[in-house]
Amino acid sequence: MQNPDRNTTYTDFILVSFSGPQEWRQLLFIPFLLIFLIAVSANLFLMFIILSQRSLHSPMYLLICAMAFVDLSTPIFFVPNLLVSLLYNLRHISLLGCLVQMFFMHFFGGFQSTVLLWMAVDRYYAICTPLHYNDYMAFSAFLKFIIAPVLRNTVFNLAIVSLAGSLSFCQHEIDHCFCEHMALVTLACGTIRMNNIVGLVAAFFVPTADFLFIVASYVRIFFSVFKSGKSSRKALNTCVTHIIVITVSLILALFAFLSYRINYNLSSNSHTVISIMYVLFPSCFNPIIYGVRTKEIRQQIMKTLKCGKVTP
Repeated sequence: MQNPDRNTTYTDFILVSFSGPQEWRQLLFIPFLLIFLIAVSANLFLMFIILSQRSLHSPMYLLICAMAFVDLSTPIFFVPNLLVSLLYNLRHISLLGCLVQMFFMHFFGGFQSTVLLWMAVDRYYAICTPLHYNDYMAFSAFLKFIIAPVLRNTVFNLAIVSLAGSLSFCQHEIDHCFCEHMALVTLACGTIRMNNIVGLVAAFFVPTADFLFIVASYVRIFFSVFKSGKSSRKALNTCVTHIIVITVSLILALFAFLSYRINYNLSSNSHTVISIMYVLFPSCFNPIIYGVRTKEIRQQIMKTLKCGKVTP
C-alpha cells in the first residue's frame, strides 16, 4: 500500500517474516528455536575447545575460532526478534533499529567469506612455503591481511546503510524476517538506482573478490602439492574441509543475493526461507564440519566429552 502523502516517510516498519495465520506461524517457533540453540551452543563449544587448549593456539585453529565467532554473532542479531514475532506477533521495528540490524547482519555476513580467505592464506603459506610459515603468519606480518579487509567491509557496509537511511519510504511492510538491504530499499518512494549500484559493487568487492582470491590460493596449493609429488594428506584434508564450507556458503549466498534482484516468481515465504538458510545453515554446520574433519579438534572434543574437562 502506498503512502498517500509522498512528502512524509515511514519511520516504523513491520517485519512480515512468514505470511499466514498466527497459529501456523507459532508452529515455526520450536524448529527455529532448536536451530538457534544448536548454532549458539555448537559455536560456543568450538570456541571454548580452541581457546582453552594451548596446543590449538596456532593460526589455523584461531581462524576456525574466528569463524565460529562470526557464525555465533550473525544469528544473534535477528533470530531472537524472529522468535518473538512468531510467538507474540510483535513485528514492529524502527528505522534506526532496522539500519543497526542491517549493518551488523551484513558486516558479520561479509566476514564469513573474509575469514575463509584468511584460512586460504594460512593454508597457502603452510603448504607452499612451510619453512617461512612462522614468519608469514606472525601477527605483525599477518596484520596487513587483517586491516585491509576489515576497512573494506566496514566502508562498504557504512555506505550501504547510509544510503538506505537517506531514503524516503512510502511503504512500511518489509517482506523479510530481518532488515536485509534490498528488502528495505524496495519500499522507497523514489529511485534506488544508487543503492542497487553500491550493493552490487559491495557484492563484487567483498564475497566475490574473496572467493576469487580463495580459488587462486587453492589452485596454487594443489599445483604445488602435485608438482612436488610429496604426500600432504593432512594439509589436503584441511583444504577439502575449507572447500566444503566455501562451496555451501557460496551457493546459499548466491541464492539469497539473486532472489531479490531477479524475478524467480518466488513467494515471500520462499524468500524468507532462503535468507534464513543462508544465515543459519553455516552457523549450525560449520562447527560440526570443522569438529569432525579436523583431527586435533575432534580428538580434544572427544577428550572433553569423556573426561568432562579440557586437558591443556
